Amino acid sequence: VGVGPSLIRLAAPGFRFRFHPEFRLRSLLRRRRMAAAAGTARQAGAAPRVGLLYDQRMLAHAPAGKKEKETPERLRAIWRKLAAEGVTSRCVGMRAKVAKEKYIASVHARKHVDLIRKISSKDSSDLKKTAKKFDSVYFSKGSSESAFLAAGSVIEVAEKVAAGELSSAIALVRPPGHHAEHSKPMGFCLFNNVAIAANYLLNERPDLGINKILIVDWDVHHGNGTQNMFYSDPRVLFFSVHRYDYGRFYPYEADASHVFIGDETGRGYNINVPWEHAKCGDADYVAAWDHVLLPVAEAFDPDIILLSAGFDAGTG
Repeated sequence: VGVGPSLIRLAAPGFRFRFHPEFRLRSLLRRRRMAAAAGTARQAGAAPRVGLLYDQRMLAHAPAGKKEKETPERLRAIWRKLAAEGVTSRCVGMRAKVAKEKYIASVHARKHVDLIRKISSKDSSDLKKTAKKFDSVYFSKGSSESAFLAAGSVIEVAEKVAAGELSSAIALVRPPGHHAEHSKPMGFCLFNNVAIAANYLLNERPDLGINKILIVDWDVHHGNGTQNMFYSDPRVLFFSVHRYDYGRFYPYEADASHVFIGDETGRGYNINVPWEHAKCGDADYVAAWDHVLLPVAEAFDPDIILLSAGFDAGTG
């Protein structure tokens, strides 16, 4: 993988790794608090509350033809499988919400927000012409509503977990988001949903006490948009494991390399684990988790973890 050179500089200001006495003490105290809380919950007969958000309105964002890889069927298939396994009945159902423009504009340019808001009012020929201006993007009559719902829904689940109303939650949303940049949609992503939610927790809800966020992105493609939005922000530790092939795999950008570790005060808070030659398996992922992500996550000690759960790397 070649992550060694970047790990040398991962210890950004404020980091304390496991061999450091101060961290060992803090870690021990934290584990005791967690154990005590778990014991109290067991005595009270409480069970972990896991939220699950799904809304069929996000299926309205659909390609005109069958050649596109990002389609409504991807979300339908996930929901059907969860329902068939009885997962949906064991979770707390959540309602999708439309994101306010000011929250989206906190990470995206106003011109970008206006484009997505107005795009569904165009006729089919204009939709195609506009989409061709961007990299791997399509628009439809349902794109505007779907995009605002996706962003708002990720805010909703993140806020409920941050407030302690849920122990964890998952938002089944589309369009996806991690490729969307500050000023443009990209790679089937219209708004950067996870970045919008992270910024909301950090800057709009200081009362929730979320001061440090870990974003984990395990999609086979690099989360370029998310990385760029927090590249100089030490409050967000971004970790992406992805196929790279020396820059020859989408999104074909050099900054998916392991040497890109953040800038200015955010230096050391960006970690890329790039796979080469597409030769990696379960053992490689476990190694990346055990020897890179988990030690750094423990040192960073985030207040909440946001997961960009892309499944393009899966087979079958």
